Amino acid sequence: MRSILLSDKGEIEAFLRRNIFLHIYSIGDLDEFFWPYTTWYGSKIGGELRHVALLYSGASIPTLLALADERIEEMRDLFASIRHLLPGRFYAHLSEGLSDGFKEGDTIHSHGIHYKMGLTNRSRCSEVDTSEATVMADHDLPDLLDLYAASYPGHWFVPGMLETGLYFGIWRDRTIVSVAGVHVYSRAYRVAALGNITTRPGYRGKGLARTVTARLCQALLPTVDHIGLNVKADNQSAIACYRALGFETVATYEECLIG
Repeated sequence: MRSILLSDKGEIEAFLRRNIFLHIYSIGDLDEFFWPYTTWYGSKIGGELRHVALLYSGASIPTLLALADERIEEMRDLFASIRHLLPGRFYAHLSEGLSDGFKEGDTIHSHGIHYKMGLTNRSRCSEVDTSEATVMADHDLPDLLDLYAASYPGHWFVPGMLETGLYFGIWRDRTIVSVAGVHVYSRAYRVAALGNITTRPGYRGKGLARTVTARLCQALLPTVDHIGLNVKADNQSAIACYRALGFETVATYEECLIG
């Protein structure tokens, strides 16, 4: 097996599209908006690209995506071979068994098992009354940050994503109480990954997350072919919400902080 740096978008995309929902974040990161923040590693056998790992540096902490649906031992070898090239501290999305690639002395803080879910039944979203959900704009940023501080302090929200026009919220008494947005969105590659979805504690259990998420999907479907998301495996209420909207679980992986 030979580990190399990858730079050919076409080669990378062709590999990632073999399992679109598993790699939907990485496909989106091929977009020109995200590409400058990416470093791509691959392993080849006999000239065939077998695995791809992505280090994304556009967030507050670098994030490694090392995911595989087969030949896990080869991905483990790739991860081990690039570990010395990675930052001293980074977040990681890892398929099962990849922790064997950590170097001696690494400190590992697990953030739990997560599911990758993909929208496989588009009709479910169109059945939801989303009239209460409104698009959020730049001037809503202070209110949105207040919501995240109150209900989702560990969010991955980047203010610049508001410019996509793909954040939808529900307001009550001039307070935003629920929101759904995107982590990754690419018209060019026709994919989107939902994220930063939350509802204020006092307003949960009323179907608000379902409404804003459905509105977001309705806005996305004319411009993308695939919509995915990540959710913690023990977040049963969120999983039930997404399943009701037509999502299904497609993979399991672990999130952890290294270093």
